[in-house]
Amino acid sequence: MKILVTGGAGFIGSALIRYLLKETKCEVINVDLLTYAGNLDNLKSVESHRNYTFEKIDIRDRFAIDEVFEKHQPTKVIHLAAESHVDRSIDGPGDFIETNILGTYTLLECSRKYYQTLSNTSKKDFIFHHVSTDEVYGDLEGTECLFDEEFPYSPSSPYSASKAASDHLVRAWYRTYGLPTLVTNCSNNYGPYHFPEKLIPLMILNALEGKPLSIYGTGEQIRDWLYVEDHAKALYIVATKGRPGETYNIGGHNEKTNFDVVSCICSILDELVPKVDKYADLITYVEDRPGHDVRYAIDARKMKEEFDWVPKETFQTGLRKTVIWYLENSEWWRRVDSKIQTRSRLGVKNK
Repeated sequence: MKILVTGGAGFIGSALIRYLLKETKCEVINVDLLTYAGNLDNLKSVESHRNYTFEKIDIRDRFAIDEVFEKHQPTKVIHLAAESHVDRSIDGPGDFIETNILGTYTLLECSRKYYQTLSNTSKKDFIFHHVSTDEVYGDLEGTECLFDEEFPYSPSSPYSASKAASDHLVRAWYRTYGLPTLVTNCSNNYGPYHFPEKLIPLMILNALEGKPLSIYGTGEQIRDWLYVEDHAKALYIVATKGRPGETYNIGGHNEKTNFDVVSCICSILDELVPKVDKYADLITYVEDRPGHDVRYAIDARKMKEEFDWVPKETFQTGLRKTVIWYLENSEWWRRVDSKIQTRSRLGVKNK
């Protein structure tokens, strides 16, 4: 089996590739443009694996993507390449439209062209697996509801709107053209190699450096947290066993407020790297961001019922592993932080 992974140098994509190469016999083709959050250091442990190939390509480049399909003849596509940071989408939505919508459209068209060349036997194995987010569903504020696969879309930010649009494109290519596609919508991921601008790694690193731990608003926003290695396994299961045309929601069964997340980080650091003052003393509150959704929560019963999949890690075990990883891998995050600071000093826009 050959799996083409887009965005494989990113956080979730690299976790998926590490899983595929260490736990399966699949061949993996990693397509990534290596924008600011793409980092080949995430794949150091598998970069020399005989079943791994890297192609530095923009997913909007139709000619280059066509060449990848012709050269590698993938059995499946798992599409993760995306701009994914809400704050960045508010400041500059254009990049999100380009990558998340136009990039997905290009991949769908290249996949459709390739699919038409396959034998009937090969067509039965092919799947275009689009990896999306729970943010497309909008806000669950004031309800006890969970996002199931039939929940209506109501995106709040340019990021979530661009992902919602790409989800609709994927389903349209299944309905209109018969391209075998499926969609997964996941909750907030966390774990090793997470880009330092995201909440959990940012709080860990700021705490270690004695910087303020800034929380939006009152910190009562609720998210469902999924350990990235649990997500990687779920993606492989869906790509190999999922039914074309279906949607599968992947969640961690761990609803936590942002304040609780930061407090848990502080408690773990108090134990592992004790200081005279408590890390929680660094917590501050800042003005909430525009359109900030209050609550997300995934109903992942379909994953359990169809595939017997449930996350292995609780939030407590996964968060502890994550904190320990950052403590033991300072070279990785210092290199990433150095690149961010260098680009900032040079006035280079992070795309």
